[in-house]
Amino acid sequence: MNNAIDLNKEIVFATSNTDVSHQIGKLLKKGILRKIAPRLYTTNLLDSPENIVRRNILSILMWRFPNTIISHRSANEMRLTSAGHFFLTGKFSRKVTDLPGVVITILQGPAPDVKDMKYGKMFIASEFRWMLENLQSSRKSGDESKVLDVAVIERKLENVLVAGGEPALNEYRDTLRQTAERLGMMKEFEKLNLLIAALLSTHSTEVLTSSSAKATAMGMPYDEKRLHLFETLYDALQEQYFVPRPIGLLTEEAERDFAFFESYFSNYIEGTEFELSEAKQIVETGLPIAKRSEDSHDILGTFRVVSNRSEMMRYPASSQEMIQLLCHRHAILMAGRPDLNPGRLKEKNNRAGNTDFVDVARVLGTLDAGFGYYAALTSPLAKAIYMMFLISEVHPFNDGNGRIARVMMNAELFRASEARIIVPNVYREDYLLALRKLSRNGEPKTFIKVMELLHHFSSTLYGRTFQEMTDYLYACNAFASPDEKHLRFEK
Repeated sequence: MNNAIDLNKEIVFATSNTDVSHQIGKLLKKGILRKIAPRLYTTNLLDSPENIVRRNILSILMWRFPNTIISHRSANEMRLTSAGHFFLTGKFSRKVTDLPGVVITILQGPAPDVKDMKYGKMFIASEFRWMLENLQSSRKSGDESKVLDVAVIERKLENVLVAGGEPALNEYRDTLRQTAERLGMMKEFEKLNLLIAALLSTHSTEVLTSSSAKATAMGMPYDEKRLHLFETLYDALQEQYFVPRPIGLLTEEAERDFAFFESYFSNYIEGTEFELSEAKQIVETGLPIAKRSEDSHDILGTFRVVSNRSEMMRYPASSQEMIQLLCHRHAILMAGRPDLNPGRLKEKNNRAGNTDFVDVARVLGTLDAGFGYYAALTSPLAKAIYMMFLISEVHPFNDGNGRIARVMMNAELFRASEARIIVPNVYREDYLLALRKLSRNGEPKTFIKVMELLHHFSSTLYGRTFQEMTDYLYACNAFASPDEKHLRFEK
């Protein structure tokens, strides 16, 4: 037997070659192949035909429907819908239902356009073509429909506007018009043009369906993914009962010592490490340590905010006040870093590892949209946790975002006469991992649990003197490395 059939592949296609047909017949009899659809065979004898077809759908389509165009919603998604539908454009209309678990709809339409992409023996509709196609009418809805929800189209247009401004969207519109003229889709173009005009505020925003697109049209675009995260955290916080943990420190001096440790540990999280005696010297003298001027100013700037009881009593009654307060506190926090624009929102995008934070054009809109959930919360700890995550996730500044997020968090607790939260060195990794779990996976319970534990721990911090407070922190393993010891305190 020659090598006409590759048994290393999951799918085997029938051909007009008689030798191949004979080989397929012999392999079927031996149980090496099985038939899963007309002229379609598989070497996989275990998985269901439906799953085999689904994961090989593009190869199957290329073999069975050459010269057609992957179009409409399928050109954007490049996969079956959850209901098993896939859409092509060809010379004739046809519905194919002989593939297990799959419905292929071939729609009669224009031949490949100059901007459509060659894909093996097929074509993929260009972005401009499928944008137009997705504004056609459809008798079906949901995952059986050939068209996407119009909110998807609005989001695409919104992204063009946010990324490149009005000139980019106008250029995009010109290309859409040219494509529509070649394909005879001017009716669809007029629908798109209304959406574009609404986004540019030259037409009523009533034609827009998504709140995100409407916000963009009003000049306040926001990050939809982040807003969904904020909603997820809000829902989890609303379900929770938080034990009130009042401030246990009785004197102004004790509160000042707590503010020192709050500053010390908050900077340690960001990698600014000092010996305790060095950090204490910086705070007491107001002078930086030689050769560590910037790090010294980080400690000093944080302390100046959190030790100012009048400052920590302030709270925002609106999103505008929140942004003003945020910038004011950041200006104090980062006063020793003039090159990082203290008190000014970022002007270029920032990222950490694989995480891209909110786009500069969406910072104000995302803070504004996220503020509503903060305002609706009533528990001081819930408001504090939410505020901290809101600022951390938006990352509105060039630097100092983690520290200012924790400042905003603790201000919420201070004004409610509840214990402020410190994140000791020994618990740094637990804190960061829980934060990442919420940010990347949308799982809020671990983060809430971690913040509750830290709130409980911080409420136990006591000491009439700085030394007593230091001794207690050492007894709790607060200064230890996470891989050496665990946080311990009497619960």
